[in-house]
Amino acid sequence: MNGNDLLAKRFEEHRSHLRAVAYRMLGSLSEADDAVQTTWLKTAGADTGGVANLGGWLTTVASRVCLDMLRSRESRREDALDEHAAGPETRPRTDPEEEALLADSVGLALLVVLDRLAPTERIAFVLHDLFAVPFADIAPIVDRSPETTQRIASRARRRVRGDSTRGSDDRMRRYRAVEAFLRAAQHGEFEALLAMLDPDATYRPDEAARLLGAGTDFDGGRVLAEAFCGGARPARAIMLDGEPGMVLAPGGRLRLVMTFRFAGERIAEINAVADDDRLSRMELTVPLPEVEPARE
Repeated sequence: MNGNDLLAKRFEEHRSHLRAVAYRMLGSLSEADDAVQTTWLKTAGADTGGVANLGGWLTTVASRVCLDMLRSRESRREDALDEHAAGPETRPRTDPEEEALLADSVGLALLVVLDRLAPTERIAFVLHDLFAVPFADIAPIVDRSPETTQRIASRARRRVRGDSTRGSDDRMRRYRAVEAFLRAAQHGEFEALLAMLDPDATYRPDEAARLLGAGTDFDGGRVLAEAFCGGARPARAIMLDGEPGMVLAPGGRLRLVMTFRFAGERIAEINAVADDDRLSRMELTVPLPEVEPARE
């Protein structure tokens, strides 16, 4: 086995890890595969003879590739989860089922929230909080000092998690109720849905939501239970402006959110919002557990 074959074999041993890192950074499986391929091209053209930790070195290269892609995407003002639109396809398009399964394993709501971070914030948060990479190793990637990198990651964490101290008990109870409502809707559990809805519950979509096929006005708990029963499959629970709600992001692309208002322990009002301006002004967060800091 010559040197190039050996390097290719060692690269393949790290491919799944690099793909996982790139997917969380980019939120698109096809872009993640592009980033991994670019990482290989850079690796094949580099002198890696003196690299003691090839896995760490590859993660650094892949992260820099992803950072460049995020910055390019931001400068073009593209949607962060769009597929490449320019030029012919050079390989088969991503399998939608594979993309959906991967999004589920990562956390679709988390991907939607990560999409709102600045490129350096996303890189620092993903590497440190999701892959336990020390700040000293992240700093050269984002071209900042370790102290500044730590502040960037902390800022990103606050944007992802939101204010975890404000009314957390009541808020988390309502969040779990929305999760239970979503599970019942997805599994077609009509009686469970009915028990969670106030008898006078209402559902109101905005005009953009109606155009997306999100239904029309519904009044009464039984009517809402019938409307939601067996549906909402691409939806996930999320926090919207500090209150529990649902996000619909088929294929990982944010399309619509649903806000919830409770009367006691029951859901009294659901509003569907798909208007781009309203969506852009909403604070989307996910109630992640506290993260153990990586050993520096």
